[in-house]
Amino acid sequence: MRFALLAATALSVLSLAACGDQGGAGATRDQIRAVGSSTVYPFATAASELFVQTNAGMKSPIIESTGTGGGMKLFCSGVGAQYPDMANASRRMKKTEFDMCQTNGVKDIIEVQIGVDGLAFAEAKNGPGYKLTPKIVYEALAANPYGKGPNKAQTWKDVDPSLPAIAISVFGPPSTSGTRDSLAELILEKGCESDPAMTALKEKSEDEFKATCTRVREDGKYVDSGENDNLIVQKLGANPNAVGVFGFSFLEENRATLKDIPIDGSKHPMRPYPRANIPVRGRSTFM
Repeated sequence: MRFALLAATALSVLSLAACGDQGGAGATRDQIRAVGSSTVYPFATAASELFVQTNAGMKSPIIESTGTGGGMKLFCSGVGAQYPDMANASRRMKKTEFDMCQTNGVKDIIEVQIGVDGLAFAEAKNGPGYKLTPKIVYEALAANPYGKGPNKAQTWKDVDPSLPAIAISVFGPPSTSGTRDSLAELILEKGCESDPAMTALKEKSEDEFKATCTRVREDGKYVDSGENDNLIVQKLGANPNAVGVFGFSFLEENRATLKDIPIDGSKHPMRPYPRANIPVRGRSTFM
C-alpha cells in the first residue's frame, strides 16, 4: 500500500495543476488523465480510487497503460485538454522526450518520484528452477551476440551446459516500455560487457555498443508481450518452461503461482531501479 498512498498523495497535490490550467490552450476537462508505464498502472489505479474517496465530487482520474515511451509521446505531443496531464514512467524522461515536449509547447514540467520497483525474472511454481546470470541472459536473447553473427542458440543448454535442454522462451516488455530499458541497462549491457572487446567498443562508440548489446532477437525466442504484465503472468502459467520479465511488484502479487529466478545467485532478481517518475504539467521546470 505504500506505493498506492504515495501515488495518491501525488495525484491530490497535483490535481489543480493538472485539471485547472491547460497552458492557455483554451478547453479544459474535469478529470485528471494519466498515461504511461504498465508496471506503475496498478499503483496509479489504486491511487485514483483513493483520490476519489478523499475528494468528494471529483470524477475518477483516467488511467491508461500505454507503456512509458508511449506515455511520454502522448504527454509531449502538445498542450490542451486532448493531451494527458501526467505520464507515469518506470524511468526518468529522456532528453529526446524533453526536447519533444519543448518543441510542442509543453514547457513547464514537474517530476515527482513516488517510489522504487525492481526488475524481476520469474517462472511458474512448477518451472525447471533456472539459475541465470546477465551473461547467460544476454547470450540467450541478443540478436547478434558480441557482434559475431545471428543468435543460433535454441535451448538454454546451448547457452550454458549447466542449464536444461529446454527451448528458450522469454516473455517480456516491448521496446516502448521503461521496463525494457531497465532490462537493457541492468542485464543485457552488463552481460555483453563480459567480453573485453565489447567494453572497448563502448569506449569507442556508445551507439554501436548499444546496438550490439541491447537489440534482442526476433525469431520467437523473445516474445514482446505488450503493455500488459498480467498477460506475462498468465503465459507463465500456461508454459512452465518459459521465463517472464516484468516489474518486481507483479512477482510479489503472484507468489502463489510464480517463483523467483535468481540472477547471479541472488534470491531477489535485481537491485531496485528508479520507478514511477511522474512528469506532470505545472509551474516548475523539469530537468
